[in-house]
Amino acid sequence: MHLDHRRIFLEQLAPTSESPLLIEIERAQGSMLYPREGLPLIDLIGGISVCNIGHSHPHVVRAVQQQAERYMHVMVYGELVQAPQVMYAQKLCSYLPEKLNCIYFTNSGAEATEGAMKLAKRATGRTRILYCQYAYHGSTQGALSVMGDEYFKRNYRPLLPEAYMIRFGEEEDLLQIDEMTAAVIMEPIQAERGVIIPSEDYLQKVRAKCEQAGALLILDEIQTGIGRTGKMFAFEHFEIEPDILLLGKALGGGMPLGAFVASQSLMRLLASNPVLGHITTFGGHPVSCAAGLAALEVLENENILEQVEQKGRLFEEYLSVIGARALRRKGLMMAVEFYSKEQCLRIINELIKKGVFTDWFLFAPHCMRIAPALNIPDALIQQACEIIAECVHAEIKLK
Repeated sequence: MHLDHRRIFLEQLAPTSESPLLIEIERAQGSMLYPREGLPLIDLIGGISVCNIGHSHPHVVRAVQQQAERYMHVMVYGELVQAPQVMYAQKLCSYLPEKLNCIYFTNSGAEATEGAMKLAKRATGRTRILYCQYAYHGSTQGALSVMGDEYFKRNYRPLLPEAYMIRFGEEEDLLQIDEMTAAVIMEPIQAERGVIIPSEDYLQKVRAKCEQAGALLILDEIQTGIGRTGKMFAFEHFEIEPDILLLGKALGGGMPLGAFVASQSLMRLLASNPVLGHITTFGGHPVSCAAGLAALEVLENENILEQVEQKGRLFEEYLSVIGARALRRKGLMMAVEFYSKEQCLRIINELIKKGVFTDWFLFAPHCMRIAPALNIPDALIQQACEIIAECVHAEIKLK
């Protein structure tokens, strides 16, 4: 007898909203989701930029199976030498600037944010952290303190003291970076605001101001990292380097994994005064690290990064004629802006009925998110865009 999963979901799993989609997924493969009922869905969000090489890639599945057979959890992070952690750290560092040569694996991007803020305070001896309006860095209390939207924060105050907001892209606000500032934390491209891309000059001025003030620059690449923008890391587009880099989402190849990355000299500060300056039970789990390493090998072996810009342009070409208010894109990170939240949600709901799965943005609910697998076939891009055009045109006629 088939269990009533939807009823159990509603009764025994904690809710995150009052009206969940309640689509029961039986299987996912490549760029497709297969629900228990209804049409197969072309997945245009990849678990919110998690599944960068698609679902259930055989190389990643094999890596997970093989590591699970060897060992899973063995002891708290940081004591036993575990090959998946070591090999993945070495591979990641090969893509990073020389000073970003030491990785602390965490459970998630939010925990990476927490660790990075602690490291900045420890390294500078300062307490002030600047963050950006409409920024999202996680939902734990420290990360929530540097979220740039009061609606999501107000019922959880008091939060961390000495966290101050600046406006993303506004150079005059950079005057707030001073000798009291421990760190500035920002996304190189603001994701949840609807893919807001700053000028190269702006980020370079942030970098220079941090150096002048002795503050650390924390760049959150939890969404933009691991190839999403067409380069391995988005900061490469802007010719700057952070002091601390945050990673998550696609880092685990579909398994839970995050990281913060800095220099060895900075990271050593967490080992003493006090000892165990940052600890985690499951961060850097060997199965997650094996999956992440395998996914990165797929990116390399299948030359996926070289395809990202071409596929992004294909989306842009097909969607430029649908009558949206605006399109913003970097690689395969894209926002399709409509004229209202209500219009956007109607289109998204209609798309699901017709076989396309997408979503809206946390701070831009009038924008539709497109962040598919980086290796989504061109034919699926065309098919999805044709369905989007059909749904948008039907919405316009209804009005």
